[in-house]
Amino acid sequence: MTDIRALNPDDHALWLPLWQAYLTFYEAELPADVTQTTWQRLLDPAEPVHGALAFDEGGQAVGFTHWLFHRSTWWVGDVCYLNDLFVDASQRGRGLGQALIAHVAADATAKGSPKVYWLTHETNLTAQRLYNGVAERTGFIQYRKPLQP
Repeated sequence: MTDIRALNPDDHALWLPLWQAYLTFYEAELPADVTQTTWQRLLDPAEPVHGALAFDEGGQAVGFTHWLFHRSTWWVGDVCYLNDLFVDASQRGRGLGQALIAHVAADATAKGSPKVYWLTHETNLTAQRLYNGVAERTGFIQYRKPLQP
């Protein structure tokens, strides 16, 4: 049985190592102020971004998800974007990723969103196997134009 619950202020020490492992997985580095701002936004009820931790049977934090709601030109209400999903490598294949996606989907449904959508890297075949079983692959390709700060 997996326990998934919303982040709370006391969870920083549980969340941070998972966040760092997620960044390492994607070979990414973020300035400390970005990580701190992300943490603060995840806890701020006025922000459209949310987070949850997944715990194993022993109560160890082993995964997380972050999602946000935003306007769409194709829907009157907000839609849900699953921004981040991570499960510790030692816990993969046990249904935690699927449970985290279901957690986000339940929140999105409760808030009237018509869908949950997300991206993954084209080389992340492990994640794609999970995603192909729980969602529709739309065929859209993401483009990004970096802008100077």
